[in-house]
Order: sequence, then C-alpha cells, then structure tokens
Amino acid sequence: MSSSKQTCFTAVFVSACVLGAAPFAASSGAHDVDDTVIAEQRRSLSENTLFAGYGPQSPRDIDSSSGSNRVRFASAPPHTEMNLCNIHFHESAEHRGGEFTTYAGNGDGQGHGTGFKYSGDLSIAERAPLDEPVAQTEHGSLEPGDTIELHYVFTTARVDPGPTLGSCFSEAIKNPQLRVEAQVLVLVNDEEALDFTKLTRLQKMNGLTQAMNIPSDTGRPVEYAGSTTGPGYNERGSPFQVTWSVRPKVAKVSIQSVARWLAYNPFDEDHAHGVRNLVINPDLLSDFGR
Repeated sequence: MSSSKQTCFTAVFVSACVLGAAPFAASSGAHDVDDTVIAEQRRSLSENTLFAGYGPQSPRDIDSSSGSNRVRFASAPPHTEMNLCNIHFHESAEHRGGEFTTYAGNGDGQGHGTGFKYSGDLSIAERAPLDEPVAQTEHGSLEPGDTIELHYVFTTARVDPGPTLGSCFSEAIKNPQLRVEAQVLVLVNDEEALDFTKLTRLQKMNGLTQAMNIPSDTGRPVEYAGSTTGPGYNERGSPFQVTWSVRPKVAKVSIQSVARWLAYNPFDEDHAHGVRNLVINPDLLSDFGR
C-alpha cells in the first residue's frame, strides 16, 4: 500500500482531495444540486474504489498529467489496428482541458446539466435557435451552442459495430483491449459546419471496421490510461480498462446533421448521454507524463 493511500482517509486528505474545491468554478445554475452532493459522491467513489484494486478512472483534466494510481495495463494498439464497435456522445464534455474548460454546473447530480462546455465564442447566427427540438428527453434537448463529447470506441475483439459497450466483446474474447478516440464538438446552426453523419461514417479496411473521418486537425490527442465513463460510476469504480485519446481543440458541427444521425444510426442512439463527475482524486488517476 502506497503512503498516499494510507493517508487518504485522514481528515486532511479527505478535505483536500475528495471534498475540496474542484479544479473549476463552483456551479451557479438555478437547478443545480448543492456542491455537497457532488462532494459526497466523490467521497463515496474514493471509499468504494481505492482499496478494491480498481485501475485508473476517467474522465479527467487532460491539461494535468499527474496521478498516483498504481494499476498498470498495456496501451491498446492504434485505432487503425482495432475494430470500431460503438459510437455515442455525451451532452457537455466529460473531460476538462484544452478548449473546453467552462464548467456547466453541478446539474441534477445524475449526470445531466453538468460537464464542461466550449470556452470560445460563437456568432449570433451559429447560436440561432431551431424550430424543432433535437434529441428531446425529460432532461431537455440539444440546442445550438451546446457542447458534446463524441466517443469512437474500438476493440481488439472481432465484432461488428452495434449498440452499447456490449458490442465491444464477443464469446471468443471477453477481455479485449479497448480504446476510445474522443472529440469534443460544439453544435452550431450552420449547415456549412462539419457534418456529423460524415464524422461517423464507417468502412471496412483490411478486415477491420474503421471510422473514416475522425478529425485530424484538432490538436495532438492526449493519450492516457483510464476507464469507461458515464454517471453510473459517480460513486463506484469502473472495472473496464481503456486507453484514451482526447483531442484538445473543439470542432464546430452542424446541429441539423446531428439530428439526422440520431434519427437513424446502427447504434440505436437517439439522445445524448449524461456525464460522469470529473475524477480529481490523484489516487484514482494515471500518471501519463508529457
């Protein structure tokens, strides 16, 4: 047991690491849960994870490379040597850093209305509202100006792409290596912006399913060892080991094209997923260096 883990539950460490101020401004939204709710979720995550053997967790601040989790696993191969198994996206960025550092607020405490937003500016035209809502759910809908984080999920298993993470496993391989290529996007009311249906276009290359148009002009991806995400892991560790590549720059995408993709895609996606709280406890993060 490392010395940092031995001291993790001292009053000083809990105050600084679990309940202390996050690396972003406190929430101020009218419908946000209190900061104490998020603090308690972070406390539960640490208590349920630290001594249970879990590997490093996600999402994280990609501008900070430090972490003290001691679980190691081999990096997944380049995505061009793997099978794309799933594509989905989250409303607001799960990761923080690069051009997405504006905190959306604490949200409802269940992954909705939180995460990080594009820190840049948009024109009035790009933010112009639509006549019809996109991806309407009980938690609201997508609107021009919203930020999303797109996840291209890859596996070393020989599978066909499909819904959920379950599509990344097979009867023959229950422990494949996993990789997520992540791109943060801002939705704009502009049909001349990137087309989401093209960003998610698939093609077989050398027997492997590939996403042909993953952006290559949004900065050098930050690669690190982590886990799967989603608000279901706010208070417990994810057991899945994932190699992440997160691009630091945001790209603009036509919200109309997102609506078209949601209307029909091979992954049964019809809405944006919620986000997991940013993991800030260093004992739950990998150290990936620079």
